[in-house]
This record gives sequence, structure tokens and C-alpha cells, in this order.
Amino acid sequence: MVDWNLIGILAAFVIYFGVMIYIGFFFMKKNKTASDYILGGRKLPPLVSAMSAEASDMSGWLLLGLPGMAYAFGLSSAGWTAIGLAIGTYLNWRFVAKRLRVYTHRADNSLTLPEFITNRFNEKRGLISAIGSIFILVFFVIYTSAQFVAGGKLFSSLVTIYNLDLSFLGNPDLGMVYVIGILVCALIVVSYTFTGGFKAVCLTDTIMGFLMLAALIVVPVLALVLLLSDGGAGLASLDPRTFSLFWEYDPTNGVFEFVSVFTIVSGLAWAYGYFGQPHILPRFMAIEKPEDIPKARRIAMVWVLITLTAAIFVGLVGQIMFPDPSAIAGFDSEKVFIFMAGDMFGSLPFIAGIIYCGVLGAIMSTASSQLLVAASAISQDIYKNIVNKKASDKSLLLVSKATVLLVSLIALVIALMGNATVFNIVSNAWAGFGCTFGSVILVGLFWRRMNWQGALAGILTGGVVSFTWGTFLTSVTGLYEMVPGVIASLLAIVIVTKLTREPEKAVLDTFDAYVKEIGDERT
Repeated sequence: MVDWNLIGILAAFVIYFGVMIYIGFFFMKKNKTASDYILGGRKLPPLVSAMSAEASDMSGWLLLGLPGMAYAFGLSSAGWTAIGLAIGTYLNWRFVAKRLRVYTHRADNSLTLPEFITNRFNEKRGLISAIGSIFILVFFVIYTSAQFVAGGKLFSSLVTIYNLDLSFLGNPDLGMVYVIGILVCALIVVSYTFTGGFKAVCLTDTIMGFLMLAALIVVPVLALVLLLSDGGAGLASLDPRTFSLFWEYDPTNGVFEFVSVFTIVSGLAWAYGYFGQPHILPRFMAIEKPEDIPKARRIAMVWVLITLTAAIFVGLVGQIMFPDPSAIAGFDSEKVFIFMAGDMFGSLPFIAGIIYCGVLGAIMSTASSQLLVAASAISQDIYKNIVNKKASDKSLLLVSKATVLLVSLIALVIALMGNATVFNIVSNAWAGFGCTFGSVILVGLFWRRMNWQGALAGILTGGVVSFTWGTFLTSVTGLYEMVPGVIASLLAIVIVTKLTREPEKAVLDTFDAYVKEIGDERT
């Protein structure tokens, strides 16, 4: 018997995967140098820069983690996180984007964040490159594993929703389907990242960004229309506190509780993380013309506001569609979007497959960007700057591609072994980068007096505090590790800078030249 559901969904996936892989191979021959592979030769137009930055930013977390939080707890936690993200997006484009684009070019055409920090302060020992790269690898392995976990959840959910006939695979159980989903996502991402580099990643990000936008608008709107067709009885059944930023549902006790100050502060603290994300900031560095940044910022903000609102809307509408959490496989709230799309388009498997490609787009856009940054950290910041300063472009390309494979393998192992939620994995890595690099980048762009000792202290202190607090104290205190990590990083930068000598004249002259080029115009 022909399983038309399986054929329809697979057809959509095959077309989608085929386009992604084709783009990778299309750009493969265009990557002549490490700069082409890592930063695309700084030739991104504003639309691609904006869409790539935001698609790689939001990840599978946007369609799984955030809706899942809204479904499980109501508006409050998800709402404060979304507000923090929207604020952070704007501030990053407004105060960092143009400055970073100009300064990285003046600082010896820096291609990566550790390389920029090293060149910005003329740190000759290679400490910043080495330590910064280690933190990038640690947090990105964790971050990439979250994307693979999201892929596994998608594939295993589809088998449950459509009761797909997988006899050709030996009728694997859901656990095995979950593993297959992880492996398929990893294989496709590695394929086009390995071959096409930065340009391929940015173009696929743009396509994925539009897919994510369409999926997040169509699914909850249609669901709400259907729900309202019964006179809105389901909507009326929800407690009004579900829609409040100041009340949070506790599923353990089945009661609403007034949100704590820590919940609000922790949600808003996500904003700071933007200043240190190594997979987002390169989009600023790669935009073709600095004067295009205001246009890119407007595009980015429209996309972010719509998608964040829609993602929370998915979770809230899901409370009406699935009042019993057991209706979602494994009581996993992060699958609410997947099951909602299945309800809306169950009789149209090919259309449903296109919607699910939006989830895949969210997963792959971030994973590919993270793999590319990890590759640049090894090839540029460790191999070229420390191991072999005379490395050829050909050898740097080989090291970059080998790193993509290595990081993917380690992330795969973590994804297969772990059982944490996508939201928690992403939040840990997000805080890690915000605390490790955020303060150093932000202060370094504005404070002339800052020196390399202060930068190194900020990286070390922020990274260690974030990792330690997130591992041992976040669950106990309820305070997101971003908050203590950022405070510790800023204090370390200021104190160590003040206690050590001023930067040398060449560093100050480069800073002055960069400030002059920025001028007084809006950035």
C-alpha cells in the first residue's frame, strides 16, 4: 500500500535538501581564498546580510523552544525573553554593526572575532586568539548539538502525527527515528557548509528566513481561525493570566504564580547576548557597504518582530488546540508547532512538508553558521595566528573544512547522548558567548583607553563565570547566567585596564582613524 503522506512530505524535503546542496556546490568553485570561505569577501547586500543574521540568530529554538515555553508556562517567560531579543537585535544593528564593519577592516582586515580583538589591541602573544577560540569551540559544539536535537524531534514527531509507513527502514521505533533525524540534518548541513562556505550559508539563510516567516504566520493564523469558528469557546476557556507578562503557570502544581524579578531580568538579559555572538556579528563584518546598514537594520527588525510575536502566538494557540499536554508526543511542549502544522495540513502532506521545511530552515541556518565560525576559529585564530603564520590559502581552506567535519561529529555525539530541551541548550550557549565576547566587543568599540590585558580578563572572567553559574547556580537561584557573567566581565575589563598601562600609540591611532571614519552620521 502506498503511503501518500510519506511520499508528500519526502517530496518537499527532497526538493528543499536538493536546493541547499546545489547552492553549496555552486559556490564551491568561487571560494579561492580563506577570506572567501569565511567572510565571503565582504560582498553581502543588505537584504542577504539582514536575513542571514536573523535566520542564523533564531535557529530551531524559534519554532520549537519559544513556542514550547509559551505553551507550557503562558506569555510571561516567553514574552520577556522575546522583548529582550527584540531590544538586543535593534541595539546590535544600531550601535555595533557599522562600527564593527569599519573597525574590522581597519584592524588588518580581521575575519573573525578573536582575530579582531587581537588586532584591535595589538596583542602579540596569541593569548586572545587561543583562549577565544577555545570558548568558541566549547559553546558552539553545545549550540550546534541543539540544532541536531531539534531535527531529531521534527522527524520523530512526523512519524507519530502521520503514522508513516517506515517498513522500508525495518520499522524503526521512535527512538531510532529520532537518531535518523539527527543524522539527516547533520549530513545536509555539513554538505553545503563544507562545500560552499560563507556565501552558500548566507544565501541559504535568506531562503530559510523567508520559509520560517511564512510558516510562523500561516500555521497559527489558520489554527486560530478554525478555533474561532466554534464561537471562541476554546479561547474563553483559558485563564486570562495566560496572556499576562506578570503571571506564570506552574505545570507541576497546576497554579499561576506572580513572576519574580529574576524572571523579568533574566528574560531581558538575552538582549546583551547579541553583542558577542560569533555567528551573527560576521554578517555585519561582511556587508558590502557600511552605509547599507540602516536599510539592513530595518529589514532585520521587521522580520524579528513578526517572527517572535508569531512564535509566542503558536504556543498560546496551542494551549487551546491541545489542552491536554499528552496530545503532544511524550508530553514535549517543544513539539507544539509541529503537531499544530500536522492538524492544519494533515490532508495535504506536500504542503505540510513545505511548512516543516521552515523548521528545518531554522535548524540548518544556525547550525551552518556555527560550523563556519568554528572552522574560522581553528584555521585563522589558532592555525594561522599561532601554529603556522605563513600558512597558504589552500592549507587554511583544508583546515577550515576539516574543522567543520570535526565539530559536526562532536555535536552529533552530544545530541545523541543528551536529553536537555532545545531552549535550555541554546540559552546556555547564548549566555556563554554574550559573557565571553559581548563586553569585550562593546567596550572595545567605544573605549579608547581599553587595552589587551583588559580584553583578555573580560574574555576569561565572562566565559568562566557564565559556564560555572549556568552549570551549578541557574537552577538554584532562578537567575540567568548572563547577568552575573556580564557584570563580572565588565568589572574585569575596567579594573584590569585601569591597573595596567595604556595601549601603545599605534593602537590609539587606529582607534582615532576608525572613529573619524564613523563620523557623526547614523549607524
